[in-house]
Amino acid sequence: MNERNNSVPHPFYEETIESKPIFQGRIISLQVDTVRLPNGETATREIVRHPGAVAVVALIDNKMLVVEQFRKPLEKAQVEIPAGKLDAGEEPVAAALRELEEETGYRARSIEHLQSFSTSPGFAEEVVHLYFTDDLVQGNAHLDEEEFLTCEAITLEQAMAYVKEGRICDAKTLLAVYAWRMRTLTGSF
Repeated sequence: MNERNNSVPHPFYEETIESKPIFQGRIISLQVDTVRLPNGETATREIVRHPGAVAVVALIDNKMLVVEQFRKPLEKAQVEIPAGKLDAGEEPVAAALRELEEETGYRARSIEHLQSFSTSPGFAEEVVHLYFTDDLVQGNAHLDEEEFLTCEAITLEQAMAYVKEGRICDAKTLLAVYAWRMRTLTGSF
């Protein structure tokens, strides 16, 4: 049960009465749950299950490392910070270090957790763990077999222009750009 204070259920808590698996894929699964609402009525909830993901705000020489790749759901190329899904049983920090090197060729000597956030809590359980590093050394990129991307280091001004142009429009990268801007203006995230 989802509870507050470990003993009192939230007044809007929805008890699951039944859960039906609909689809099981390599990355996501879909289920339809029947829930009891706080008023006693029932409703259905379509839920996407996802193992979670990591993303890295990586700065080198006051530039942020980004990758550009085609995103089929959007039918366009996107500029994004390095990111990827968690493997089964993988710790987020290990995944962040792995994804950074796989996609950019850079290894982080140190890395800091900034925030974990839900991407679409209305229908998906995915949580992205966002990390920061500016302590990088050159390594070797190791793209996955089905991964095609380019990596570049961009200035804050370029990042803001990419946002305005729509080349950056995903939540994790928007959050990264604005966090980087805040750090530039205030000295901290």
